[in-house]
Amino acid sequence: MRIAVDRSRCTGLGLCEAQAPDLFDVQDDGSLLVRDEHPGEERRTDLMSAVAGCPTQALSIIDE
Repeated sequence: MRIAVDRSRCTGLGLCEAQAPDLFDVQDDGSLLVRDEHPGEERRTDLMSAVAGCPTQALSIIDE
């Protein structure tokens, strides 16, 4: 599984970081840092919550 970010949609609100702070970090300039682009399957529930909670729909999960 891979985390995909549509950087043209991301506004750096940080809701994903609040949901999964070990996976996401909003930088001082408002850009989003994905800490682990390929998290383990055990993180799927947290990641799905972060994706669903993104108000700009900038996040998605790609199953590889």
